[in-house]
Amino acid sequence: MKKIILIFTMGFLVTGEVLAATVWNASLWGKRRAFTENVEKLSELVKQKSEGSFQIKISYGGLSKAKENLDGISIGAFELAQFCSFYHKNKNPTITVAELPFNRTVSLKRIAEIYQKIHEHPIVVKDLARWNAMLLMPTPMPQYSIVSKGKPVKKLQDFKGLRVRGPGGIMSVLGKLGAVKTGVPFSEVRQAMESGVIDGASFAPHAHLATKDYKIGKWATTNLNLGTANCPVVVNSDAYNSLSDKNRKILIQSTKEALDYYIDNYDNRVTGKYEKTVAKEGLTLVTFNDAQRKKLNELSKSVRTEWVNQYKNKFDSKTLFDFTKNLFESN
Repeated sequence: MKKIILIFTMGFLVTGEVLAATVWNASLWGKRRAFTENVEKLSELVKQKSEGSFQIKISYGGLSKAKENLDGISIGAFELAQFCSFYHKNKNPTITVAELPFNRTVSLKRIAEIYQKIHEHPIVVKDLARWNAMLLMPTPMPQYSIVSKGKPVKKLQDFKGLRVRGPGGIMSVLGKLGAVKTGVPFSEVRQAMESGVIDGASFAPHAHLATKDYKIGKWATTNLNLGTANCPVVVNSDAYNSLSDKNRKILIQSTKEALDYYIDNYDNRVTGKYEKTVAKEGLTLVTFNDAQRKKLNELSKSVRTEWVNQYKNKFDSKTLFDFTKNLFESN
């Protein structure tokens, strides 16, 4: 009798384990916006495909600060997160190669392809493994533009003294013209512009819309083309490896679908909205001429060389740079 009860109990426990849902926590920041639609769609798809047995619960700021998401992933505080490489370039130096100014207009679809290949490069994989992390999906964004207050720049020299919030590649180029990289939290950008802490912000269209910096700005660039930010979606390696074969397959399939959805949403709903909003607000559009573009290209080349030299003793930066450069040039 005892043996029968024991078998029944063990069977119950096994059944309970099978039926228990796999729940991942995802750490984002701010609020839902075009930038987070890849994660939102991923969450929707895995739940749907697994019939609720695999779920990704999204938290906007409740699990970690934006600049500590990679740290949280490393200790397994949560299973999935989004972060921007320029928030802490010393923690993830390899993927900052994607933020270098390659001075090209590249479609979102191609940006996604390029970033995915960079993320899969052995040098990058090894770098992220230090954090017990693997890069799951890119968050492709268009070339960054600047929205700023004050008098519109007419000459490149007019950037001197301009305090701008922006990522490494862009600000490294503008810094050579005298612009000052000034860090403020994403959520405080508009307030910082209004109070005079910064003069402008360098963002992709969705972020200008989210911060509404155009309400304070007087002008916006149209063809700066000095790069964009690399803000991937990352997962804890242990969590990924512990997934059942079924759930891992669901995650991989859903990742591709979520990225396709993100790109379609951004291309068709965000970029045009930003352009219309800037026009409606009456901002002066600053378009650089050929001579100015040539100068920016020269400065960009020096920034790329500096990146290679900066990291050559930490990893094979030249190999990774050449790999990335070829991807952009094959666009």
